[in-house]
Amino acid sequence: MLYQDDYTIKLLGLKDIFITDVKENHNELIISIYSSRDNPCCLHCNCSTRIHAYRWQKIKDLRIRGKPVILCLRKRRFRCNNCNKTFFEKISFLPRYHRMTQRVYQNIIRSMRENFSMKSIAKEFNVSTNTVSRVFDLVSYNLYKLPSVLSIDEFKGNAGNEKYQLILANPANKKVLDILPNREKTHLIDYFKGFKDRKQVKFIVVDMWKPYLDTVRWLFPNAMVIVDKYHYIRQVYWALDRVRKRVQKLFIDQKRIYFKRSKKLLFASYDKLSDENKTAVRVMYSQHKDLFNAWQLKELFNDFRGCTDSTQGRDILKQWILTAQEADIPEFRDCITAFLNWFPYILNSLDCSYTNGFIEGTNNKIKVIKRNAFGYRNFSRFRNRILHCCA
Repeated sequence: MLYQDDYTIKLLGLKDIFITDVKENHNELIISIYSSRDNPCCLHCNCSTRIHAYRWQKIKDLRIRGKPVILCLRKRRFRCNNCNKTFFEKISFLPRYHRMTQRVYQNIIRSMRENFSMKSIAKEFNVSTNTVSRVFDLVSYNLYKLPSVLSIDEFKGNAGNEKYQLILANPANKKVLDILPNREKTHLIDYFKGFKDRKQVKFIVVDMWKPYLDTVRWLFPNAMVIVDKYHYIRQVYWALDRVRKRVQKLFIDQKRIYFKRSKKLLFASYDKLSDENKTAVRVMYSQHKDLFNAWQLKELFNDFRGCTDSTQGRDILKQWILTAQEADIPEFRDCITAFLNWFPYILNSLDCSYTNGFIEGTNNKIKVIKRNAFGYRNFSRFRNRILHCCA
């Protein structure tokens, strides 16, 4: 049968120690310990040693019963009987030059995976915020190989004096690969030039940002460029909404408020509406010719969205562009221009199911990380935190 002290040691979860005293106050729990190991051999000549001196060292450990734990270690210093050199004993749970146990260090790294601020993590483990930063700065992530499917998108990070940062992901296995400090073409070229396996990339999903297209077409000769569906579909809906806003300004307040609150009816597919809502939509688009034409363009575009391949969608998209040009609605001009510039890459989205949906979800997670920290100025730390949370 074990002694009561042995149960205490087992509960503490530390090896090769003896507990000599336990003190508790309102703020912390202080446990006095010393090593139970025999005298080690000399680190220099491997000969026998003797105890030269003692020193007390305070070590921070995980909380017990909600209170911070301080381990007061009576640390031994040994002297070699042969070469007369001295050294401190090695403690298994205490990394070199540290004043906290290995498990505190590991738990800080683990907590950084969650959406906690560094200040709250520091408070939990009874350390300073700078200590949490120093511990986390030792974490590093590097991308050495490109996948066969690559997604590229930007997000508003405001780190490192740059408004936008770039995120690279693999939509096939839903994994964040890397975070780049900006979305400039020159930086993208310098970054991707470092990979020798660029020819193995088969699909690249991008939004409608020309530097992405220029970079991909130059450095990835075997890749099919795909415009993310969300980014070209929203062009039509944004144009329709701008027409609605322009038209509703012509109405009296009561009718204008009704249009504002009922815009989802205009966006919804007409076939999926109830009879009551269909009547409401007909009343809305009958108020102005441009609104009716814009709504019709949106409904016609749904035919393109229902296509199963680029062969079927090519003629339908061409016809939609011609119809939009004939309608001559000012709000649709930018949409038409974008569709003409990105025509083949929009069609590629019908032949391939990969999208930037995973990245858009990751961008929401990044917003939470940034908000909890009240923003990041250090891009390197911001990048590591994102990759650590998304690993």
